[in-house]
Amino acid sequence: MSLDQLKMPTRPKPVVLQPEIPTERFVLRPLRRSDAGLISLYSSDERVARMTTSIPHPLPPGATEAFIARATASERKEDIWALDASEHGGAEVLGVISLERLDRNQSEVGYWIAPPFWNTGHASEAVQALVSANPFGNDTIFASVFQDNPASGRVLTNCGFEYIGDAEAFSVARNAKVPTWTYLRRMK
Repeated sequence: MSLDQLKMPTRPKPVVLQPEIPTERFVLRPLRRSDAGLISLYSSDERVARMTTSIPHPLPPGATEAFIARATASERKEDIWALDASEHGGAEVLGVISLERLDRNQSEVGYWIAPPFWNTGHASEAVQALVSANPFGNDTIFASVFQDNPASGRVLTNCGFEYIGDAEAFSVARNAKVPTWTYLRRMK
């Protein structure tokens, strides 16, 4: 038997474990398939979709399931957490927060909160918890928000992010480029 005929079994890719991050009122936990209903309900709200770059409106069938599949894949570029208040008597999904791996030991945070939980401090609490945990051990974390969403800009400045300039990003829900404010947080 030649070496070409010997087939060595391939090792499965290692699963990258994503930590749970506790806060005072909820826990940031990895997404699970059972989150699909609430994530679909909230992300299909035009007010949520229009403030993101990636959520389409209307939300097509299967979009949420594909989002959760990407979030739970072992080879992923981004970790995504649900804000889960069920252990504190609240909703199982208040919103989501993500951290996308960039080069040079940097990442970018993104988040959305479901409309019933707006103006409750949940976004600030989630961003602060994620920054404090710094699960990737980053030197710098970036964020950007649409300029017509100043509340999200306040979340970032309240969490120690510095405004560094204007840019623009494409919004799928708006089918247009939208002016943004860009922020950074130095971790070291």
